[in-house]
Amino acid sequence: MATRHDYSKDDIRNMVKDEDVKFLRLMFTDLFGTIKNVEVPITQLDKLLDNKLMFDGSSIEGFVRIEESDMYLYPDLSTWMIFPWSTDRGKIARVICQVYRPNGEPYAADPRNNLIRVLGDMKKAGFTSFNIGPEPEFFLFKMDENGDPTLHLNDKGSYFDMAPMDLGENCRREIVLTLEEMGFDVEAAHHEVAPGQHEIDFKYADALAAADNIQTFKLVVKTVARKYGLYATFMPKPLSGINGSGMHLNMSLFNDKGNTFYDKDGELEISQEAYYFLGGLLKHARSFTAVCNPIVNSYKRLVPGYEAPVYVAWSGSNRSPLIRIPSARGNSTRLELRSVDPTANPYLAIACVLEAGLDGLRNKIEPEHSIDRNIYRMDAEERQKSHITNLPDTLHNALKDLSADETMKKALGQHLYNSFIEAKNLEYDSYRTQVSGWERDQYLEKY
Repeated sequence: MATRHDYSKDDIRNMVKDEDVKFLRLMFTDLFGTIKNVEVPITQLDKLLDNKLMFDGSSIEGFVRIEESDMYLYPDLSTWMIFPWSTDRGKIARVICQVYRPNGEPYAADPRNNLIRVLGDMKKAGFTSFNIGPEPEFFLFKMDENGDPTLHLNDKGSYFDMAPMDLGENCRREIVLTLEEMGFDVEAAHHEVAPGQHEIDFKYADALAAADNIQTFKLVVKTVARKYGLYATFMPKPLSGINGSGMHLNMSLFNDKGNTFYDKDGELEISQEAYYFLGGLLKHARSFTAVCNPIVNSYKRLVPGYEAPVYVAWSGSNRSPLIRIPSARGNSTRLELRSVDPTANPYLAIACVLEAGLDGLRNKIEPEHSIDRNIYRMDAEERQKSHITNLPDTLHNALKDLSADETMKKALGQHLYNSFIEAKNLEYDSYRTQVSGWERDQYLEKY
């Protein structure tokens, strides 16, 4: 996690002076999870601190129509951070903002505001925090002389390889050091299974801070990679025939007494609350897939044979199901959702999985029995007997499941849900009207 501080306005003013900060980057996130920022000179600091800094929201995906475009950026001072890199003209600081309407109401189409709303519902249900530990993966590609990404990987390494096979080691090390300078507690960094693929894990944080951390992490990875002449991509499956990139989410739900998922006397030392939460995740898994795997390419990763989950099931031991329960217990007891990929908008994805789990708790949804053998080796009849269903195999099918699930609509809120469904249906329609090279290779001369 990146360290959070309860900064006051005067604390911010003093840091600006002491660190020679000359520019402010006011960050927020659009519907698709893309980081947006308004950069202003430091002379606008007081205006920002007084919640009076306005921007035009009409050009932001999923935001307002042009006739109601005036929006305000309210800074979350706990996210204040001075970037380790600087320009000749002084340092740059960033702060993550919430989007507000001119009447002072939080804007419902701001994904961060939406997560805050769902977390409010969680607190009303008697819980204090929803902790998330993400495991984001990415690929490093070489760039050409124009600074554009190529399809040439930077190495031929594999899982846990070290130099000379892992040529991204120096780049990855600088990413880790930069993250640590910015307050992240990095737990592991290593080469992943596929050539050119890397993973950096950082300590869990409460849901809102975790989503902020994921966005900051992506920015740092891409920025540092460019210094090494490399392009970092979080695209789930950039190349055929190798493993894709996921972003497993480890999650646990706390109350005043601690981790509600742990019960030293329970089966597997897991509490009944954990089982109900798990039941909710399994019930809504097909529906939240559209949000957790939101692009056409996501479904090229979710196929058998490349370690990504394909089947809706859970296990306390093996890694082939959608959800597993890692072996750690006590306050580290958690559920690991393995389907999510790093193109997901973290604010929306976390809101959906939390709402799914809360639905499981509200309605006491018991999960099916655990599957403790390799599902990939089970045939269709065996899977059917074990009540194992498939995740959606296309974005189109995932959107159909999402549109039929009232709980997931509640998780997104009406505005975000409508915008998401409309935008993603257009995306899929654009994809399905394209003719690929594979089709020409297969059919042009044959027919």
